[in-house]
Amino acid sequence: MLKNEDRAELVNLGILTVIVNISLMLAKIITGVVGHSYALIADGIESASDIFTSLITWVGFHFSLKPADKEHPYGHGKFESLAGVFSGFSLIAAAGIIAYHSVKEIMTPHLVPAWFTLPVLIGVVIIKETMSRKVLGANTQINSQALRGDAWHHRSDAITSAAAAVGIAVALFGGKGYEMADDWGALIACLIILINGILIIKGSLHDVLDGTVSQNSIDAVYKLASDIPSVENVEVVKIRKSGIGWFVDMHVWVAPQMTIVESHALSHKIKGAIMESNKLVYDVMIHLEPTKPLPTPADKP
Repeated sequence: MLKNEDRAELVNLGILTVIVNISLMLAKIITGVVGHSYALIADGIESASDIFTSLITWVGFHFSLKPADKEHPYGHGKFESLAGVFSGFSLIAAAGIIAYHSVKEIMTPHLVPAWFTLPVLIGVVIIKETMSRKVLGANTQINSQALRGDAWHHRSDAITSAAAAVGIAVALFGGKGYEMADDWGALIACLIILINGILIIKGSLHDVLDGTVSQNSIDAVYKLASDIPSVENVEVVKIRKSGIGWFVDMHVWVAPQMTIVESHALSHKIKGAIMESNKLVYDVMIHLEPTKPLPTPADKP
């Protein structure tokens, strides 16, 4: 389970995300209007949807951390996966909106953007890529599809802004005939955003369908249990994700003469070792099997 200080850190990161999105939205729209950059205006409008998306993503992630209760004995982890699906689809929608505006502006003659739109876009790229790395860094240990989606919303904004910055630089130095270079740049960037939206949806649906974790993680649990004294063999290890949490099911072979009390104590020892080694493990279900069945009365000579 996540510690309270880890949860508080994630909540503060979510609040920072929303504040950054609001600030950049206003900066891009105002600069775009004054500086005649229609790509920047469209980017600012798209940032408004980022605010809504970030709110949904972080609220969904917050609810996914709620502990299990009577109605939901396995917790509320699916909220995280659903938020990830939403985040992926919103990335695809953002790519479509940006592509639409880019094509529209390519077909509509307009002025060369003002020079000061270029440093604003460079600033946006730096801030958004920094936010993306910050969210991805916080997500390293928990592997949340929702947070990965939010990180890619920041990165997609950085990519489109970088493409627009290159286009504006071309327009400024190229002069007449290059006014639409920033729109072409934004259009090309849409493909990257679209691909990542699809990948995030794929990962989120994998979790919704109780997909397994990586084989390396399964092998680590297998080895940890196998190294505990009195464990003869570990036959099966299954791990499914629910939100950021893991639920482990395993079959363990023990000596047939082991008593119920000893078996019970061993099960708790295995469970404790696994949960202590990985804070994402919410529960471990262990099925004990004898390495060799004890003879029944009918089998005795």
